[in-house]
Parts: sequence; structure tokens; C-alpha cells
Amino acid sequence: MNEQQLSKRLACVAAHVSDLNMVADIGSDHAYLPSFLCLENPQVKAIAGEINEGPFQAAKSQVSQLGLTDRIDVRKGSGLDIMAPGEAEAVTIAGMGGGLIAAILEDGKEKLPGVTRLVLQPNNAARAVREWLLENQWMLLKEDIIDENNKIYEVLIAEPGLDQHRYQKDTEKKLLLGPHLMLEQNEAFIHKWTEEVENWKRVLVALEQGKEQEALQARKGMLIKKIEMVQEVLCNDTNNRPGCN
Repeated sequence: MNEQQLSKRLACVAAHVSDLNMVADIGSDHAYLPSFLCLENPQVKAIAGEINEGPFQAAKSQVSQLGLTDRIDVRKGSGLDIMAPGEAEAVTIAGMGGGLIAAILEDGKEKLPGVTRLVLQPNNAARAVREWLLENQWMLLKEDIIDENNKIYEVLIAEPGLDQHRYQKDTEKKLLLGPHLMLEQNEAFIHKWTEEVENWKRVLVALEQGKEQEALQARKGMLIKKIEMVQEVLCNDTNNRPGCN
């Protein structure tokens, strides 16, 4: 991957901010995403934020080599601390756990006024991100799910606004699976959740063989509930998928 050829997941993130002129990329690593955006569109400017010294220096070097120092401001700091309110139109956070992304948004939410779009790519625990968006009045406009090198990634796109109506029914299902993704059910979605169900079933079998049955009841109940929720979605309109018969 380089500034001209992004990974599939970062290309998906980039596609959702390519129409905006000021992007803050949090946890920017080598600044590949802001570099790509600036090379693609001469109107774009960006902030590349990185907390760790190594990636921070790598991002500075990358931006300097590309001659983009007048358009990409590489800043060292934690989360949204690197930006001021109203400084960016969009914030991107990619390649972190969903719990960490939600924590970054929560810790820095006073910096979000003026931001018109969040594009978030959690490596796991996307539910935590959806829950934060719902609780903090960000409307989930779109979701993508892609398969890259046998790894599944979700990309969530949100703008300010109330979204309670979307979650009035089947709230837990929608937070876990994604309200848009569970409607579309593309190949990556089916693959991800079919595998998850099989993993949960294996864990259940192992728990059943454990000696401390009472202590494990809560965990078993949670797993059974998750399996039932996912199967209700996957098996809603077909009986040909694995595990639906």
C-alpha cells in the first residue's frame, strides 16, 4: 500500500470523504489516507493525527516527500485533541477496535461541532461505535462491509442528526449487525456472521463441558441470544445458507 494505491478498506473510507475539502484523519499512521485524498483532489487539505512517535515521524516524512506540507498538517497528539472545533469538515478513524474508536469520540466530542461527517472503520466491535453514534445524536447514513485478504471490515458513515427511529424495532439486532448491512446482506456480511455463529456454537459446546455450570449460565445465555439474533436475520428469506436448516 502507498499514497497512490490504498488498501481496499482505506479506499472505501476515502470514497466517503472525497467530496469534502478538510479532513482530519485520526491515527493516520503513514498519512496514506490524507496523502491519497490530496493527490486525488487539489482542493483538499487535511490534518493527520498520530499519538506514537514512530508513525508520527513516518507521516511527516511521507508528507514532505510528496511535497504536501502546505496541505497536510501532521500533528502529534491523542485522538481528537489534535484538532480544534470547526477545523475539519470530516473526521476519519480507521484500523482500530470499535471500543477504542468510541472512546476517542467520547473523549473528544467537544471537538466535533462543525464536523459534518464521521467515517469510521472499526476492526472489531462495530456495535460499540453504533451505540455511541446513537447515544450522541449522529445519524448512521450508510454502512459498507468488505472482504480484504480474508478479513472482514465494516465502514460506518454518519452525519449529525437523530437516529432513534431507525432503532425503534429490533434494537439489539441492528446495533450488532448494522441496520443497513442486515438489509443488504452482501457476501461479506453473510460470510462474517456465518463464521461468528459457528464460533459461538463451538464456545457453547466447550462451556457445556465445563464443571462450574452455574457460573457459566450468564455467558451461555448471552451466546445463545446472539446466535438466535443472527440466525433470524441470515435465515429470514432463505433456507439454503449454512446453519439455516
